[in-house]
Amino acid sequence: MKSHVKAVVIGGGVVGCSVLYHLAKAGWTDIMLIERSELTSGSSWHAAGGFHTLNGDPNVAKLQAYTVQLYKEIEELSGQSCSLHLTGGVMMADTPERMDFLRLAHAKGRYLGMDTELITPSEAKAMFPLMDEKNFVGAMWDPVEGHLDPSGTTHAYAKAARKLGAEIVLRNRVVDLTQEADGTWNVVTEQGTVHAEHVVNCGGLWAREIGRMVGVELPVLAMEHMYLLTEPMPEVEEFNKSTGREMIGVLDFKGEIYTRQERNGILLGTYEKACKPWSPVNTPWDFGHELLQPDIDRIAPSLEIGFKHFPGIEKAGIKQIINGPFTFALDGNPLVGPVQGLTNFWCACAVMAGFSQGGGVGLALSNWMVHGDPGFDVWGMDVARFGEWASLRYTNAKVRENYSRRFSIRFPNEELPAARPAQTTPLYDTMLANNAVMGDSWGLETPLWFAPKGTEPKDIVSFHRSNDFGPIGEEVRATREKVGVTEIANFAKYEVSGPGAEDFLNRLMTNRMPKTGRIVLTPMVNEFGKLIGDFTIAKTGEDRFMIWGSSAAQKYHMRWFEKHLPKDGSVRIHRFDQTLVGLSIAGPKSRDLLQKLVDVDVSTKAFRFMDFREMAVGGAPCMVNRITYTGDLGYEIWMAPAYQRLVYKAIKEAGEEFGLVDFGMRALLSMRLEKNFPTWFRELRPIYGPFEGSMDRFIKLEKNDFIGREASAKEQAEGPKLRRVSFIVDAADADVMGDEPIWAKVGKDYGTVEKPHGYGAPRFDETGKEVRGSKAAEGASAVRGIIDGEWRVVGWVTSGGYAHYVQKSMAQGYVPAGLAEDESAGLFEIEILGHRRPARINVEPPFDPGGEKMRT
Repeated sequence: MKSHVKAVVIGGGVVGCSVLYHLAKAGWTDIMLIERSELTSGSSWHAAGGFHTLNGDPNVAKLQAYTVQLYKEIEELSGQSCSLHLTGGVMMADTPERMDFLRLAHAKGRYLGMDTELITPSEAKAMFPLMDEKNFVGAMWDPVEGHLDPSGTTHAYAKAARKLGAEIVLRNRVVDLTQEADGTWNVVTEQGTVHAEHVVNCGGLWAREIGRMVGVELPVLAMEHMYLLTEPMPEVEEFNKSTGREMIGVLDFKGEIYTRQERNGILLGTYEKACKPWSPVNTPWDFGHELLQPDIDRIAPSLEIGFKHFPGIEKAGIKQIINGPFTFALDGNPLVGPVQGLTNFWCACAVMAGFSQGGGVGLALSNWMVHGDPGFDVWGMDVARFGEWASLRYTNAKVRENYSRRFSIRFPNEELPAARPAQTTPLYDTMLANNAVMGDSWGLETPLWFAPKGTEPKDIVSFHRSNDFGPIGEEVRATREKVGVTEIANFAKYEVSGPGAEDFLNRLMTNRMPKTGRIVLTPMVNEFGKLIGDFTIAKTGEDRFMIWGSSAAQKYHMRWFEKHLPKDGSVRIHRFDQTLVGLSIAGPKSRDLLQKLVDVDVSTKAFRFMDFREMAVGGAPCMVNRITYTGDLGYEIWMAPAYQRLVYKAIKEAGEEFGLVDFGMRALLSMRLEKNFPTWFRELRPIYGPFEGSMDRFIKLEKNDFIGREASAKEQAEGPKLRRVSFIVDAADADVMGDEPIWAKVGKDYGTVEKPHGYGAPRFDETGKEVRGSKAAEGASAVRGIIDGEWRVVGWVTSGGYAHYVQKSMAQGYVPAGLAEDESAGLFEIEILGHRRPARINVEPPFDPGGEKMRT
C-alpha cells in the first residue's frame, strides 16, 4: 500500500468504484480506493439491480441517463460483463391524479430527449401479462429501463479503474481521518496511514461514521428494504418463448411496488408505509455480507394490493425474501460534493439508486475535483443543500417519510409534515393564530397563505388550482392597492467586513459595489461564466456590507465565499441564519405606514429607491432597505429576533387605517411573476450564463477582473444561445409548475441550441469545460432545426403560476435567443398536464412595466 497519493476514495461499493474510475479516466492515476472488507460488502451486493432514467429533478435524470449509457464503455474496458438487460418499463396509474403525474413526467421527457410514451393498460399488459389491466387507467412506457448484475457491474468499474492506473486496497478499515495545516489528509487505516490531498467519502452504510471522523453529521439514514423472488413461473417461460423477449419492469404507484423478471420467475419489491430504519444512530463496523431478518407481515398490505393488480404472481411460490439496508438522504437524492468548512473533503454517499445514478455521481464528482466544477447543474444532489437543522433525529424522521412516500405523488402545493416544526421565528404562534398555512423553507416555518377566518388553514393538494387560489388573490390585490406585510426571515443574510471587504466583493460579484447607504442587485458567476448566485448588497458603513440571498443556498454560497477569502485575514464573513429576521411591507400605502413607525424622514427625497438606513422601527433598532420582491413601493425591515414581535405589532396597529393585510410567500411569488423577476434555483442556475438569464444590466464587464469575467464577456460577444423569457399562458384550471416543455411553430432557422437538461452525457473539452454549441450537437444534448409549419419542443419552463393582480397565467422559461423577443400570437404553446396551451412572450412586465411604482 502506498503511503502518499493524490486522493483516497473510502468505500468499495458501486459508487466508490465509479468515483475511482472517473477520477482515473480524468487523468488522476495516483489514487487509491480503500475498502473495509470486499468490494460490494455494503448495500451493493444485495441490491435489486434495477435502473431507470426518470427523476423528479431533470438534472439528476440527465446523470441517470449518462449512467445507463456508460455500462457498455466499462464492459469493453474491463472485460467484465454487467449482465445488462435493457427490457424497458412502465409506470402504472390507477387514478386520474396519478395519470396527471405521468403526463407531467412524459412532458419532461420531451425536452430531456427521453422516448417515453403514454399507453393504455391493455398495451402494458401485452408486455407484462401477469397484470390485471382493469385496475389501471393508464401507463407510461420508458424503453430505457432494465436491470443488471450488481456485483458484476461494481467489479467492472473497479477493473476499469485498475487498468487506468488506480489502486484498490481491500480488507483494510479506515479508523480515523486527521488534517494537516496545509489542508492535506492523513487517512489512518488498520494497515497504516496514507497521506492524501483529497478524501472522498463513499462509505455507503458507513458514510455517516466517516463524516463523524471529521466532525460532520451527514443527513443520511439506512432503511430496511425488502424484495422477494418467486419460484420459476410457467407464464414467464411461455412469454419468453412466444415473444423472444424478457418481461418488462413495472412500477405500481398504488401498491408501492416494483416488479420485473428474474431468471424464470419474478422479482417484486416494495416501499412499504410501515418502514423500518436500520441502525438509526450508529452503523456496526462488523456488518458485512449479511441479510436482515425478513418481515413479510410489514409488507403484507403492499403485497395484498400487488397480488390483486398482478394476479399471475399471487399463485407463484416464494423462493427467497431479501431484506437488506440501503442509505437515503432526506429527499431521496444523493449527497455529492465538497463539504463546506473543510478543505478537500468530498462526499458521494446516500446514493440509494446506485445502479441508476452511480455513473453520473462519479462523473460529476470527478469533474468537480479535477476541473473545479461538476460541469453541469448538480444542485439536486449537492451536499450543501441541507443546513444544520438536518440533525440526526430530523434526518431519521424525514428519511422514514421519504421512504414511505417513494411511490407517492408529490403535488406542487403539498407540504410534508415529518420533523416539523424544526425552526420557527418569534411570530410562529402569531401566524398560526392569523390562520396561516405554513410551509417548510430550508427547515424554517414560513407563512404560505392565510385562510379566511372560520375555515381550516390547510392545502387541498392538487395539480390544478386549489383552495388557496381565492385567498392568495385577495392578498395580492390588497397589497397592490393598499399595503401588505409578510415575513421574510427565510432569506439568507450575511455580513462581510474588513479592510479588504469591497475588493473581495468586487472580485466575486458582476456588479459594482454600492456607495455607503446604497444597495445594488448583483449576480455571481463561476469561472465558466455560469450563474451561481443572485444577491442584494448594501454598503452599511466603511468596510462593512450586508448581503441578502437565497436561504436554501447558504452553505452552497458560504463554501464559495470561503474558497475565495484572502489569506491575509482582511475579510471576515458572518452568516446570520435565524439570528437576523425580517418583515417586508409593500404597496402604495407602505411609505405612509413606515412614516408612522419611525422618527426620521422617509419621504421619496430623503429615502430613495435602493437606499439603506439603520433606524428604529416601532421603537426597535432595525436595518431598512427600500426595496421589495413585489416590484412595488415597499421596504424590507430587518431586526434581531428579540424585536420581531414588537415590530410586527407596531406595523399591524399602525397599518389598520391603511387597510393592511398579511400576505404569504405564494402571494409574493405571484407578484414577482407579473414583474418578470427571476428566482434562484429556477430561472437562475449554474447551467445558464448571465446574459442567457437576461441579467444584462447587472453585468459590468468594465469594472474589474471579477471571477468569470472572461467567460461572461465571451458570452456577450458571441451572443447568448438561450434567453430567459416571460410568457402569458392561455391556461384552463391548472397553471405551469416548472419543467414543462415549450413548443414553437415558426418558419425560420433558430440555430443550434444546447439543452442543459439534455438527455445524454455532457461533453467536455481538454480544459474540463463543458462543450456548447455545434460540437455539443454531436450528442443528444442539443437541438437544431428549421421549424417550418411543424410544432417542435424548443425550450422548457422554469417556474410560473397565476399572476393575480393582472389576472394572467404566467410562466418563465428558456427559449432560443432568436425567438426571445417575438411576441407574436400563435407562435408558442406550453404543455400543461398533457394539454398544449397557447402562450405568448411578453417582453415587458405586465405590472408597472416602467418601474415607476418602485421609485415613487
